[in-house]
Amino acid sequence: MAPAHGASASASTDSIKGLAQAVARPAYRRLLVAEPVLRRAVPVLIVAFLITIATGAAVQIRENHRRTVAAAAYELEILAGLLADRLDRVARTTPSPRLQEEVTALLGAEPMLRDRDVFVADAVGVVIASTPPERGRGRRLSTLASPIPGTAPLGYGGTVSESDLAEGGTGLATIRRLPAPLGQVLVIIPTSHVLASWRSDATMTVTLSATTGFVVLILGFAFHWQALRIREADLIHDTVRHRIDTALNRGRCGLWDWDLGGGRIFWSHSMFAMLGIEARDELLSFTELAELVNPQDVDLAALAAQLADGQTRAIDRAFRMRHARGDWVWLRVRCEIIRQDGSGPHLIGIAVDITEQKSLVEKTVAADLRLRDAIETVPEAFVLWDADNRLVLCNSNFQALYNLSDSAVVAGTSYEAVLAAGSQHVVRTVVAECGSSTDGGRTFEAQLDDGRWLQISERRTKDGGYVSVGTDITTIKRHEEKLIESERRLMATVADLRASQQALQTQTRQLAELAEKYAAEKTRAEDANQAKSKFLANMSHELRTPLNAIIGFSEIMEARLFGPLGVERYDEYCRDIRESGQYLLDVINDILDMSRIEAGRLRLDFETIEVDRILGEAIRVVAKRAQDKNLVVTSRIATGIGLVADRRSIKQVVLNLLSNAVKFTPAGGEVRVHGRRSGNAVVIAIADTGIGISRRALGRLGRPFEQVEDQFTKSHQGSGLGLAISKSLVELHRGTMRLRSTPDKGTVVVLRLPLEASAPSDAGINELQAAARRFDAVLASADLGGPAARAGTATPPAPSIAEGATRRFSEGTKVA
Repeated sequence: MAPAHGASASASTDSIKGLAQAVARPAYRRLLVAEPVLRRAVPVLIVAFLITIATGAAVQIRENHRRTVAAAAYELEILAGLLADRLDRVARTTPSPRLQEEVTALLGAEPMLRDRDVFVADAVGVVIASTPPERGRGRRLSTLASPIPGTAPLGYGGTVSESDLAEGGTGLATIRRLPAPLGQVLVIIPTSHVLASWRSDATMTVTLSATTGFVVLILGFAFHWQALRIREADLIHDTVRHRIDTALNRGRCGLWDWDLGGGRIFWSHSMFAMLGIEARDELLSFTELAELVNPQDVDLAALAAQLADGQTRAIDRAFRMRHARGDWVWLRVRCEIIRQDGSGPHLIGIAVDITEQKSLVEKTVAADLRLRDAIETVPEAFVLWDADNRLVLCNSNFQALYNLSDSAVVAGTSYEAVLAAGSQHVVRTVVAECGSSTDGGRTFEAQLDDGRWLQISERRTKDGGYVSVGTDITTIKRHEEKLIESERRLMATVADLRASQQALQTQTRQLAELAEKYAAEKTRAEDANQAKSKFLANMSHELRTPLNAIIGFSEIMEARLFGPLGVERYDEYCRDIRESGQYLLDVINDILDMSRIEAGRLRLDFETIEVDRILGEAIRVVAKRAQDKNLVVTSRIATGIGLVADRRSIKQVVLNLLSNAVKFTPAGGEVRVHGRRSGNAVVIAIADTGIGISRRALGRLGRPFEQVEDQFTKSHQGSGLGLAISKSLVELHRGTMRLRSTPDKGTVVVLRLPLEASAPSDAGINELQAAARRFDAVLASADLGGPAARAGTATPPAPSIAEGATRRFSEGTKVA
């Protein structure tokens, strides 16, 4: 039917409910109306009753507490008054030396003071007697109890107050004045003694109230559980009813209840929805039903007569009923007569909308015709067999392929009979590689006796039969034979290629073996280098101990701490011993530093250092040696440059480079030190007008134990480790060290260190390479032949390669 009517039908789920209300009694209906009110009223009444009981118990407990405290205060006032009168008489009749003993005896003999604390003080407020006797003697009376702020006085005279006790807790206290030589008496009743009886009464009251409330709660929970059970039963009933209504609506079914005696008919809402009629709860009449039924399909009056006479007890018929929009709807009605006590016979059943089924049958017939036409137009031979190997249908191509007559392809003919009637027989069968049985089907190739080849594909159908399609592949088979011949020639070529591949594999294995040997040799070389570093470190430690003693004792002898040596030449010997030992110690320290660097055990402590301060300290260290050689040391260092680096390492690098510059610069030469910031790096340049380095020797510098001069011709002392250590320390700081030199003209060493030593700077490396190229140009064109200025004179030296190079590095910086 139309979607709008289907939606209205799905929304109507009160069919069963309407039928149930129609047969329900009036008393049951009134109970359904009053039940929600009772469910809400009973819990409210129970809660109100429990609140009343709890409120009454709380009020009674509070009132009893007030009465108990008031009675105790009144009793305390009376007891304090009596005790004050007796102490007054004792004070008047007892001499002073015996007054304390008499008061103590009086307090100990008074039975009314049991469970009470009494403190008697003299005129200055010091306790002289108490119960027990030694409890508060010697203490100030004012420290034993202090009134609680904000509490009202108690007792008839208002002399009792709630107080905090010195020993902890609270209590009722009252003070009375006494005649001299006595001062005051303090009587205290602890709160625990005052409220002892009240607590037992309160416990009894709470117990009775709680018991009553518990019983009422049990009754309330019982009512609640019963209400929940009823509600759950109603929910189950509603759920079942809703599901039945939903099943009727979604299944396009309608419920019938035809009272044959009264002639009234009940329809469910889904029945109205199927016919597009507005749903109503009133019962239909026989006339209204007859107007909707198509008289050509069923005679409703005759059917009613048969049911009334008992000739028919059940109905199962399909007929048409008129829809609200004017067309006919096919319904299949299945009903049965039911007889109940106190009522007449009822015809009860359902009506199912089978309009779509009727339409589907018509569409199936049309589809079957279209399918037969489509199979007939297929160029392959097509045949369909049922589960018993009987012919269902085939096309004309199958009939022509096997030369079958029309009588041989009648539906229902057996498979054997069809093959026997055909004139073409299969000579041989070849199972194709893709024709293995999968999913109940197979594909194979068959050759007929006339030489033609067929590719036959068979697949099982769901009902157990199978469908077979045969394709003429004679042309493909002939082409396949040609391909086989081409394949043979191709296989010969492949064999030649495999031989070449084996030769390549042999060469690959040889290369792999060579690579393994190279890796092993490399590992042994690294181990040897590591062993060398460990050996140097151990030897350096072993040699430093005696050298320190030699240097120390030579300094003592040179300083004549224990007296003169006797001969002046001994002083020269001691100086030579000290200088030689110091030189050897410096060499050992360099070896030890180099071994730590190679072993990876050198620890760098990074901190922020000032570049100008480090360079200034290094210049001051070498200034004495420069002055001895009559060298001019100048510097242009930008201030305020902070560098994150290891202070000792940077200072050692600068000192090594300055020492080399001073060492290899002849007397009267010049050493220049420049420092500036370039981008994210610091550039330090140290230039000298020394002996220079040849290009051949320049490539070896920076390696351990490499020197500019040959061992047989060198004129300067040194181990050859200074530049190697400096280069390694700079690299540990992620920096670079570049050397540019010209023999007999001078050398320039350029250090580039990143401001943050955590990551190298690619831009800085590019700038360093550009600076190196500028130095090469300057070295090629500069003249170092001018005379050097003397140290300490104001005359500047002649322009040189060092001056030109350092001038380029200092461009854009401030003069330090």
